[in-house]
Amino acid sequence: MLQGKVALITGAATGIGRATALRLAREGVHVTINYSRSEQEAHETQTEVEAHGVQTLLYQANVADDEAVRLMVKETIQTFGRLDFLINNAGVTDFVEHRDLEGLKEEYWDRVMNINVKGMFHCCRAASEELKKQNGCIINITSVAGMTGLGSSIAYAASKAAAISVTKSLARVMAPEVRVNCVSPGVVQTRWIEGQDEHVQRLAKGTPLGRIASPEDVSEVVYSLLAHSRFVTGQNIVVDGGMFI
Repeated sequence: MLQGKVALITGAATGIGRATALRLAREGVHVTINYSRSEQEAHETQTEVEAHGVQTLLYQANVADDEAVRLMVKETIQTFGRLDFLINNAGVTDFVEHRDLEGLKEEYWDRVMNINVKGMFHCCRAASEELKKQNGCIINITSVAGMTGLGSSIAYAASKAAAISVTKSLARVMAPEVRVNCVSPGVVQTRWIEGQDEHVQRLAKGTPLGRIASPEDVSEVVYSLLAHSRFVTGQNIVVDGGMFI
C-alpha cells in the first residue's frame, strides 16, 4: 500500500523516530533520516533501514533553523522525486521540577519552544507544497503532557499543548489535500528515561496495561494513520496504555 512512497522523519536516529523509520521501511517506504546531534546512531539507523531494501537520505539539520529545514526538504525531493509523509518527531526537554519556578530558566523555554513548536511548524511549512501534490500526510509526535500539564517541565508540557493546537490549525488549512494528525504517547522506553527505573516502574503499575510504551507501540499508530485512516484529520491519538482514562 505504501510501496515506493517517501517519508521525512525528524529526530529519526533513535527512539520513536528510529522505530517509525524501520516500520515504514518494512512497507517499502524510502526515508530521509534527520538528526541533529546523534550522528553515530543515525548511521546505525540508516544501515538497519536500508536492510529492508529501501533507499535513505541521511540529513543533519536542527529543525529550529528554518533555512536548514527548507534545504532538507528540497534535497529530499531532489533525491527521491517526491515527498509523501512528514513525521515530526524531533523534540527536546530539560527536566525541571514543576514547583521549582525559578529553576525553569528562560533558555529552557526558548529551546523547547524553538524545537518542539517552531521547528515542527518549519517542517510542515517547508513540506506543504510537495505534500499537497502527493495528497500526503503529516504526523506530529506530541505528548500526553500537552493534555495533562504534567511531564518533565512546565515548559515541555506547554510546548506539547502548543504542538497539538498547531496540528489542528494545519489540518484545517492544508485540507483537503493533506491530512494532519498528532500522536501523543505517555511514557516511552527511550534514552530520555534512562536511570529512572523506580519512577518508570511506578508509572507502569499505574496503567491498565501494566507497562509503559515501547517506541514500536507508537510507530504502529503512526503507520496506521498513514496507511489506513484516510478519513481522519486534525486528531490527537493518545498512546498511553490507558494511564489517563
